[in-house]
Amino acid sequence: MADWQEITGGITAPRGYQAAGITAGLKPSGLPDLALIFSEVEAIAAGVFTTSQVKAACVDYCRQRLQAKQSARAILCNAGQANAATGNQGWFDALESALAIAQALNISSESVLLASTGVIGQRIKMDALRSGIPKVVAALSDTGSDAAAGAIITTDLVTKSIALETTIGDRPVRIGGIAKGSGMIHPNMATMLAFVTCDAVVSPHLWQQMLARAADRSFNSITVDGDTSTNDSLIALANGQSRTPAIIEWGAEAEKLEAMLTAVCQHLAKAIARDGEGATCLIEVEVTGAHDELSARQIAKTIAGSSLVKSAIFGRDPNWGRIAAAAGRAGVPFEQENLQIKLGDFLMLENGQPLTFDRAAASAYLKKAATSAYLQQDTVLISVNVGNGYGVGKAWGCDLSYDYVKINAEYTT
Repeated sequence: MADWQEITGGITAPRGYQAAGITAGLKPSGLPDLALIFSEVEAIAAGVFTTSQVKAACVDYCRQRLQAKQSARAILCNAGQANAATGNQGWFDALESALAIAQALNISSESVLLASTGVIGQRIKMDALRSGIPKVVAALSDTGSDAAAGAIITTDLVTKSIALETTIGDRPVRIGGIAKGSGMIHPNMATMLAFVTCDAVVSPHLWQQMLARAADRSFNSITVDGDTSTNDSLIALANGQSRTPAIIEWGAEAEKLEAMLTAVCQHLAKAIARDGEGATCLIEVEVTGAHDELSARQIAKTIAGSSLVKSAIFGRDPNWGRIAAAAGRAGVPFEQENLQIKLGDFLMLENGQPLTFDRAAASAYLKKAATSAYLQQDTVLISVNVGNGYGVGKAWGCDLSYDYVKINAEYTT
């Protein structure tokens, strides 16, 4: 049993946070496109960002800010324009955005972090942003998580949010999160945008370490289409408003906090994978028996990202040979005679030898997942064992449908 419970409230469930989401006129669709997350006090801040050599201005800005000061009070996110590959003017737009929201909130611009999402090569529509800032500040609310979650999405079909609560030092501690992502998902950090709030008291060094490990076990373990974005940003704030004892070194309380942080990130990551453009089901791959966790995750991620595996799942074809091939090319050594593969409850390969199984029933299992409740029974489970090691790792993806090509073939037209 997990040592926490799910609660309502998303990113405003932790104490001392407000959020808002409005329509500022940044998106041609007229849908909400400007979000703000605000901590009532200065919060410890941590971030993990894209490793792409082509980065959005907001990524460079946040990295510089967090290197100078590991705290923040506000996160401003625009949707519609990625402000990536926009040259010097894109950088100046980022600086102006931070200054404008800081002045509106009456805080230092050094306490502002930024995120952007949308079409690469397009600058932020600054006139719309300028006029939207007073409105998004006025809309701040301690129940504004849903509005913020709705204002950061682009091709997503659904918003993504979660909040969990545990007890530390006999007091409740909460972590909430929202995320966006549907296409261009193949993390080399965290391919998407995700924002996490927490009301625990934790040292900056520990908080950054916790977030990096949580990212590896969640956002770094999902894939939709093999493309890493220019704007990937995972930002987490911890403002200490739970009034719990400070967590300044590794121990039981730090372990509990990181486990809950990881659970929040994994929920959001799975929601992104399930919402992959054109997807009909979530794919969860668990690999056991590897030398270490990193090796197990590498095999799992290779399987989840295989276009042939993803296509077979969409076609409801229990073609385990594609799973075996993907595992074999993952770059992780293992003995072929130790390989075991299961699809749901169907054992297909044991000790490297193919087994007879009910293909019609296995296909029906795949069909059922595609028609089941969202993020509940709509998961296809692939279990792979590669030996007797202690390494266990998971990865998540989705099937590859005809609609993925339709969505992306006309993305800017």
